[in-house]
Amino acid sequence: MAPPAQSQRSPSPSQPSGKGEVSDLKMQLRQLAGSRAPGTDDTKRELFKKVISYMTIGIDVSSVFSEMVMCSATSDIVLKKMCYLYVGNYAKHNPDLALLTINFLQRDCKDEDPMIRGLALRSLCSLGVANLVEYLVGPLGNGLKDGNSYVRMVAAVGVLKLYHISPSTCVDADFPALLKHLMLKDKDAQVVANCLTSLQEIWTLEASKSEEAAREREALLSKPVIYYFLNRIKEFNEWAQCIVLELVSKYVPSDSDEIFDIMNLLEDRLQHANGAVVLSTIKVFLHMTLSMTDVHQQVYERIKAPLLTLVSSGSPEQSYAVLSHLHLLVMRAPFIFSSDYKHFYCQYNEPFYVKKLKLEMLTAVANESNTYEIVTELCEYVANVDIPMARESIRAVGKIALQQYDVNAIVDRLLQFLEMEKEHVTAETLVLVKDLLRKYPQWSHDCIAVVGNISSKNVQEPKAKAALIWMLGEYAQDMQDSPYILESLIENWDEEHSAEVRLHLLTAVMKCFLRRPPETQKALGAALAAGIADFHQDVHDRALFYYRLLQYDVTVAERIVNPPKQAVSVFADTQSSEIKDRIFDEFNSLSVVYQKPSYMFTDKEYRGPFAFSEELGNLSIGTEPADNVVAAQGVEANDKDLLLSTSEKEESQGYGNNGSAYNAPSYNASTTGASQSSLDLVSLDQPSAVHTTTSFAIDELLGLGMPAAPGPAPLPSALLLNAKATIDPNAFQQKWRQLPVSLSQDISIDPRGVAAMTNPQALPQHMQGHSIHCIASGGQAPNFKFFFFAQKAEESSVYLVECIINSSSCKVQLKIKADDQSTSQAFSELFQSALSKFVLP
Repeated sequence: MAPPAQSQRSPSPSQPSGKGEVSDLKMQLRQLAGSRAPGTDDTKRELFKKVISYMTIGIDVSSVFSEMVMCSATSDIVLKKMCYLYVGNYAKHNPDLALLTINFLQRDCKDEDPMIRGLALRSLCSLGVANLVEYLVGPLGNGLKDGNSYVRMVAAVGVLKLYHISPSTCVDADFPALLKHLMLKDKDAQVVANCLTSLQEIWTLEASKSEEAAREREALLSKPVIYYFLNRIKEFNEWAQCIVLELVSKYVPSDSDEIFDIMNLLEDRLQHANGAVVLSTIKVFLHMTLSMTDVHQQVYERIKAPLLTLVSSGSPEQSYAVLSHLHLLVMRAPFIFSSDYKHFYCQYNEPFYVKKLKLEMLTAVANESNTYEIVTELCEYVANVDIPMARESIRAVGKIALQQYDVNAIVDRLLQFLEMEKEHVTAETLVLVKDLLRKYPQWSHDCIAVVGNISSKNVQEPKAKAALIWMLGEYAQDMQDSPYILESLIENWDEEHSAEVRLHLLTAVMKCFLRRPPETQKALGAALAAGIADFHQDVHDRALFYYRLLQYDVTVAERIVNPPKQAVSVFADTQSSEIKDRIFDEFNSLSVVYQKPSYMFTDKEYRGPFAFSEELGNLSIGTEPADNVVAAQGVEANDKDLLLSTSEKEESQGYGNNGSAYNAPSYNASTTGASQSSLDLVSLDQPSAVHTTTSFAIDELLGLGMPAAPGPAPLPSALLLNAKATIDPNAFQQKWRQLPVSLSQDISIDPRGVAAMTNPQALPQHMQGHSIHCIASGGQAPNFKFFFFAQKAEESSVYLVECIINSSSCKVQLKIKADDQSTSQAFSELFQSALSKFVLP
């Protein structure tokens, strides 16, 4: 048989064609080391390019380290740069190799060419090896005193790098004092800026350990230093100006005259072409005038034109950053920007994230004088082919209506949206009409007349369907077909996947029953039966609560479910004023763009309970457990899919009562009524015989046909497990394949238990305490898979469990296999009981 044909593809010039390619490079570099023949530098360049390209794509070329160092003896600046790049990459992770570079880098630090001196010093400080810091002190000291500004600029940053490697060495060498001298005396503005940056960071970190450093940090905010920087601000480049302006924003002037002097001095910075400089200047103006209300308002007027100019020029990304800051200012003082609302109209070629921010600003600046024009513009966007844009436009119209501006005209336009017969428009408008009716009940007649013509079959989005159902229940007396629409929705209970819709449906049919009992009693009976049998815990609990209310007293039920309501005056704001003030304090930072203060990103308590540590994500099969946890030692490679696959899911054969202590009515989705249901529910306060009679009357009224309450079912005999059970991993695998699934369930887990999974062995150890042993585990966030086994006490019968935990939803999928399937239910209850006790210690 002929061998397969070899590919004729030519090797890429950036990839080695064979294992000997790196060796060939090494040999060629060695031959060129020390050579001064004409054209040698050109040859070296080509070889250096190959080495750098291999290194860039992840090929290990550390074997040519010594040859690269030998070839660095050249005056060619391009070769020097490539050599420094190579050395910096490998020296960080290999201190032994870094030691080889010290001599030639120190030699280059004394080169005649200032560019080479600066590059060599930068590379030397970037090695980051702690045991080589003594070699940095001399070159850094010389660099700070170098006659060339480029070398001093590099040395100023090099001092900061040295501080991060060894703070004591940096302080002992008195480098902060040298930096301070350079900062106040050097003629080159970039050197001054680099010194300021390094000193700010060094003194901030050192302040907690040294009173002198704390005093020096405060001295940066003294009047002489601040005025020194302000007088030289035009010499700095754009980014250095931002650093200086950030420092000035922290300065507290002694009186109002000083404030005006600083603002007059920085006036021309508002006309700068760089947006960062403009925003930094605005921050200075805003913070200095916070205590001067009239002047602060004048500052808003003054900064309005520069900001609007920046928004209309530059890239969409820059426009978004500036718009985010403008949005913050608009929210704080909307009346100042109300006359400039046309600047916030959307352009057809703008990206969606810019348009969305502009819509928020349009809603903020709306008032009595401009509402008509703004709403007219927004209505044009509703017909846009861009569906997300159309949705946001409808929400914007609704926000303006909730601000009590021109409500009559806006309600008419919203009702016209419902006649457009576009699914997304209808859905968003329904949600909005619900909120409007909560605030303006007087508009219910006009709104309900239009909403009543909408078919529930044409509304598929959960929030919109929930809004429609809310209106059907709230205005049941005004909507003639309300009971029958609700009944048709209940018939399709099992097809409704949204818990929100099912919850609204329960409440709406209950309200409708209390207002129109004869027409709704059958629908309410079916809804309660379906709700109590529902898998979702909230739906189950609400249906159970309504049923008990009706058992207890219908009058009480009406006062609770359908009390007299007052119009909502103010809808809750998503952000507190404290958070908004914190964002304003962090003006000209990412906090404004994200609309969240920095502590929400940096403080651990704001990351939520499911911010797992990295080691949990690396949890693997056969991870070594604690002392008494059995681990899988010999799982075959082709069996790993059994342990790691989380996509397989057999049909659920869980409880009909969702694990509740109550017996739920049996529910058959094929029938609209619940005549075959049986209810055995505990009343609100263990009712007497009178309440029992009332209970039977309610059951008969709703068509639930409840028989006499049977006595409590006998508790199953306790299942005892062998605490010292063991099983061979191969035997586990074989049994898992042979045994059928006895029980498959979806249950919930306490969020505190999910949080405890930051320790990979926490759950196996916990279950071990209940005589349930872990054989293997795997997966990564959000899905974690565990395999457990248990053995009956004094018997050889075993139970095998596959447990898949979803950390984001706090849901658990259980699959149980057993030798004795008759005891699977008892073991499942025991397993769930043990799992429910797993919480963060």
